[in-house]
Order: sequence, then C-alpha cells, then structure tokens
Amino acid sequence: MDSVTQIALGAAVGHAVLGHRVGYRAALWGALCGTLPDLDVFISMGGPVADFTYHRSFSHSLIVLTLITPIIAWLISKLHPATVQHKKGWHWLVFLSLTTHPLLDSFTIYGTQLFWPILETPVGFGSIFIIDPLYTLPLLMGVITALTLKRKPVLAQRFNRAGLVISTLYLGWSLTMQFQVKRIAEESLASTDSPTSSLLVTPAPFNTLLWRIVAMDKTGYHEGYYSLLDKEPKITFTHYSSDNHLLDDLQQHWPVKRLTWFTKGFYKVEHLDGAIAMTDLRMGAEPDYVFRFKVGTISNPHPKPAPDERLHMPRNWERVPDMIRRIWIEPTG
Repeated sequence: MDSVTQIALGAAVGHAVLGHRVGYRAALWGALCGTLPDLDVFISMGGPVADFTYHRSFSHSLIVLTLITPIIAWLISKLHPATVQHKKGWHWLVFLSLTTHPLLDSFTIYGTQLFWPILETPVGFGSIFIIDPLYTLPLLMGVITALTLKRKPVLAQRFNRAGLVISTLYLGWSLTMQFQVKRIAEESLASTDSPTSSLLVTPAPFNTLLWRIVAMDKTGYHEGYYSLLDKEPKITFTHYSSDNHLLDDLQQHWPVKRLTWFTKGFYKVEHLDGAIAMTDLRMGAEPDYVFRFKVGTISNPHPKPAPDERLHMPRNWERVPDMIRRIWIEPTG
C-alpha cells in the first residue's frame, strides 16, 4: 500500500498496543515502524528488473521482521528510559507495527515475499488497490481523534480501535467481492470459444466497486470490467495480442525468467522500435501500464538478449473520470 496508509496503520497499531501507557509516543513509533519495510526502495538491487522484483522481499519478510523486533524495541526503551517498565509492550508494538505492513501489502496485486528466504513465492491476493481512501480514512480518523483525546485515554482507545476494525472489515469486504466477481468472470469466459489458462481479478484504482479482469490465452489476453452496480452478471471482454514468440530464444535470459516468475505469467510481449519489451499486466490497464521493461533486441536471424531497462510510460490521468462513469453506467454495445 501507499506510504500514507502504512504510516496510518502503524500509528493506529502502535496506539492500540501502548497508547494508554506512553501517549503519543506509541503512535509515533508505530508510524515509524510501519513505514520501515518500504525503505528498501532506496537500496539498489543491481538493475531495473532486480529492483522491481526484490522489492517487498527481505524487508517484508515476516521472518526477518520478527528477528529484528527485539533490537528495535531495545533501542526504543533506551531512548525512553522512563518507560522501561513497558519493555514487553514496546516489543509487541514494534512486532505488530512491522508485520502488519507486509500483511496489508499482500492484499495488493504487486506480490509480497512474506516468508523470504525460506519461501520466495510472492503473495498477492489483489483484492485492494495500492491506494484506497476507504481503507485509509478510518485509520487516519481513528488515530487523529485518539491523539486529540489524550486526557480521555479510554475514549481515545475506542476511537482508534474502531478505525482499525472498520478498515479490517473493509479488507474482508474486498476479498468477498473479489470472489464474487471471479465467479462471474469464469461464467462469462465459459460462454466464449477462447480457452484461457489463468485469470486475474483486481479492483480498479481507488475503489472496490469497479473490478478489472484479465484472462490469459495462447495468443494474448482478454481484458474486461465489471461494476458491482451492473444490472446483469456478465462481463464483456476485449482481446489483445502478445508477441510471446519473441521470447523463444530468450528464455534463459535472467530478466525474462525473473519477470515471467514474478508476474505469475500475466505479462505481454511487444516489439517497440527494435526492442523487445515485457509488460506486467497486473498493474495498469490497456494500454497504460506501470511496469514495462526492455529485455532484448530484434536481430536476424534471432532476437538477442539485452541489458534490462525500464521503459517509463506517462500516466494517463484522463482515464480516471471514465472509470468513475463506468462504475455507475454499464457499457453499451
């Protein structure tokens, strides 16, 4: 999730654990611990594809975060010697503020390696967009209200915990709606003549009312949208081609292997001005995507591997009003 959300979650968790004992310092340290895992973005992993696929690995590992918890808790207790009697509380605050970060991230589609290095498979339920105000606002309102009620600790804890409960229930809602839309997508695809191999169902930006569906097949992929407010449980798909054959001679090229693994097969291949590019289909929408990488070059008689390079794409914010209209109005035709 975005940094604001992770800070809000960390602050809310910190306040819930120790706010009634140490006041605002609980929310402050919770916020700091809540954003700590994302500092890995400042570490170069050796290249664009490595930076992309190693983010949310060691820094988001529940194993690593558990191991460093005692160290951080000890440092905090040293900085606040007057709170030494709350040593156990500081430990729980740090542990919960750290670990709720990757657990929340796992509900997005990016992929979080929760059990690195034992198991490196990225976990990405994809039931919530990376920025969703309906998840973040209850946390912010709860923790801000709690901090203003410092003279009423019991009431402050109630407001803060209410924000945590509401946000958690919203996560449950997102999973339930994702399951429902997936069932509708499977039924809609079953009525077509094009067999698909894998299916992706994830919300459109900033909401859980409009959902984007991607279904892969041998020649490319199908993309469709479904709003929970649509009158009929049916999805219309548009098919897009992918030049997967361009990778036939590049299968052993590390960036190709890594992207194939990390995207779980949800990628497209294109020929762009002599370059062979792989695009992660999970983040973005046709034709605008967040992550696209050059992995090879066109050459006779066979394509050649090339150093990986991220191909930046301009953000098309003009599509946001269209998305909002699609929530309330079904497509025609």
